[in-house]
This record gives sequence, C-alpha cells and structure tokens, in this order.
Amino acid sequence: MSSASSVLVASSSFLYWIPKPSPSKFSKFPSTPSLTPSSPPCYRVVCSGGSPQPASFPDLSFALHDALESTGIDASHAREARKSFVSQIQKLSDIERETSICINRCVVLGRTSLYIAAEDDSLMSQSSVPLPVDAFLERLDDLSMGYCSHYNSVCRSSRQNFLESIEKYLYVKKGFRRSTANNQAEPQALDLHSVLTHRSGSAVMLSLIHSEILKMLRLWGLLDFDVEIFFPHDPHGLPRAYDKQKSKESDQPHIMTVQMLLEEILRNLKDAFWPFQHGAADSLFLRAANAANCIDKFNGFEDSGYRLASAKAAQHRLDRGVWTSVHFGDMRRALSACERLILLRTDPKEMRDYSILLYHCGLYEQALKFLKLYQDMKSSSAQNPSTDPVSNLEEDTVKKLIVRLNLIAMEGGWTRPWYVRNYLGNNSEPW
Repeated sequence: MSSASSVLVASSSFLYWIPKPSPSKFSKFPSTPSLTPSSPPCYRVVCSGGSPQPASFPDLSFALHDALESTGIDASHAREARKSFVSQIQKLSDIERETSICINRCVVLGRTSLYIAAEDDSLMSQSSVPLPVDAFLERLDDLSMGYCSHYNSVCRSSRQNFLESIEKYLYVKKGFRRSTANNQAEPQALDLHSVLTHRSGSAVMLSLIHSEILKMLRLWGLLDFDVEIFFPHDPHGLPRAYDKQKSKESDQPHIMTVQMLLEEILRNLKDAFWPFQHGAADSLFLRAANAANCIDKFNGFEDSGYRLASAKAAQHRLDRGVWTSVHFGDMRRALSACERLILLRTDPKEMRDYSILLYHCGLYEQALKFLKLYQDMKSSSAQNPSTDPVSNLEEDTVKKLIVRLNLIAMEGGWTRPWYVRNYLGNNSEPW
C-alpha cells in the first residue's frame, strides 16, 4: 500500500504575512493602479510548520488501489494522484479549514481539485499517461491573466463595478455557465479539467474558478479589499463575488470555506457515481443496504416495483462483473470519493458508506474493519441519541451488517467470491 493509502496525520500550520511577490510569468503586463491610490501594499498568506494536529483516525489501509492491482490493473497513476491530494490536505490546519476560499492560503484549491480529477481519470481511462495537472493549472492561470485586458477605468471607478466586470468576464465573455442537468446526466461538470474545457460546471466548480481568479488579481495588486463568494443553494444561481464590508447576516450560510468546498466536490462525485441510484430513502447507505437485503421491509420503507427492480438490477450487474453503466453509477469512482472524504476528516458516516460498498465488492474483512471504526468514532463523539427514523434505521442496519460479516468470517473466512475479480476489472458493459 502506498503512503497515500496509509494514515493521514494532518499537519498544523500557523500563518504569517510577507510582502506580495511580483510573479515573473506575468511581468510582461504593466503595473496597473489599484482601486484606491492610497491603499496599502497587497500581501499574501504563507504557511509555516507548526505543531501537528492529533490524528483523527487509526491506521487506514484503503482497499481500492490494491484491489485493482490484484486484478492486473495498473493503479500507479491513481496512487500518485492520491499521494499528491494527501500532500495538499496535510497542509490544512483547523483554522485553514474554516477559512473562506477567497483568502490566499497554503492549499491551492485548483491544484487539489485537479488531483481529484487525475485519480478518477486514471481509474476510468486506465491510460498510460496521467492527466496533465500542470497544463490545466496553466489554463486556470491564463483565465485569470485574460482579465487584465478587460480591466479599465470603469472597473476602477468603484468596488461594485470591479466585481461586476469580473462576473461579466467569466460568465459572458468567457461563456462559463452552470450545468442545469443532474450529476448523472452531465458528470463532466464535476471535474475541474472538464469544466475548464467545456465551460460548463457545477456551482462548486464555478465557485472555485471564481475564487482562484480573485486570488490572482489580489496577488497582482488589482484587488485590495475583502471579498466573499456567494455560493448559491438554488438549482440555477451563479456564484458571485461581493464586498465583504457590505455583507449581511443572511449571507453567512452562503460563504464557502476550504473544508466545505472540498467536501462538496467529493460528495458530488460520491452522489453521482453511487452504484445504487434508486431507493425509497435519500440515504445512499440505505439504498446499498437494501440491495444487500439488510433492511427489514416492515420498517416503514415500502419499495415500489420500480425501486425493487432497480435494486435487483444493480445487484445483478455486480454479480456479472459490470462495474459501471449509464445512469447507474460507477463503483470505482464511488469508492475513491469515499476514501478521500475519510482522509479529509469529514463525517464519520463516510466510513459507514465506504464499508457497504466494500461489502458489495466482497471485501468483507475491510468492510467489517471500517464499520467498527465508524462505531468507535460515533461512540466517542458523545452525541445525543437521534430521534430521526432514518438515522435509527441506518444504525439498526449497521448492527445487522456487522452480525452478517461476523457470520461470514466464522463460516468461510474472508475469502472473496469469484465475481470480485470481474467486478473491479475491465468489464464496462453499458446496459
């Protein structure tokens, strides 16, 4: 197992300020006056090492890359991309995680997002050539640099005009738009390299691009006041920048932090590629558990004939070794999203969701391991008992799954069924 697949111990950092350097790449542009002639020089945040954060998880040995290589699939590019992703999120201190995405920081979100895309691209294409992360970062820089020719005296006349000119540049001149289709119908809207290519993306991807442009403009001295990105929670709104001094209390739920952005990217991927797309509940875990017959029908979730047929079809695809199909998810990308969410130290439920996928893959020992880790973390959090019927059903299902996995261990050991090799192999029958 590579270092990317081992325990994540996030390194804490403290912040200090240094004068803004002049990027040599953009030295061909003449210096442009800032919005206020008397404004102080622009600075950027740089991280320095500090005391490490306490480890949130014990040793984690993820299954995906090893399982792929056990079937003869080269996972070296996926491992390298995961290692690079981990190297980025290790720089996140607790303070940095709660920092707005508009502030310069240790972690380059564009690069981190491209490492996510690079791993998934390797899993899907199995190409001998990795995704060119640096080339797409260059494209993102060029997008910021292109605004310089759009910058004029009207933009400098007021802060509002300046921010509106950036929106006009991004959404009108460059033609970026928000994808209105659901994730399954347009999955390229979830990967940064595809969004930069097709100029159509999810709200979180457009927020990332918008914030990266703002940070570059601050670095060059064109932006010298505090801004925030308004992240839309409706299906059609566009992310927009606004003057932080004019913010209202109602804007708080729309501020996107570093942790929230990375979680949103990975959860969008997890939702889009979850192999069990149809079920009676919104819970992804319960949909997968239902397909594994881990839920009693008298618990109040009556399945329609369509949902029952969908669950049976998903299980049938698994048994035949079909790991992906149109509108029915992709096991590799779902597993990969779960593993990275666990590394990001998000909700412990990610371990639970990861374990049910491992169960469907026949990786019973690993499934039991992560279910027990989930229970240990849940019990240590000292939360009040839930009164939500869905949460209670999820916990009952976890207990039943643990009992089933223990019985499997006693009856036949941890031998994987014959179809696991095909399930994570090259079969991609599109039905």
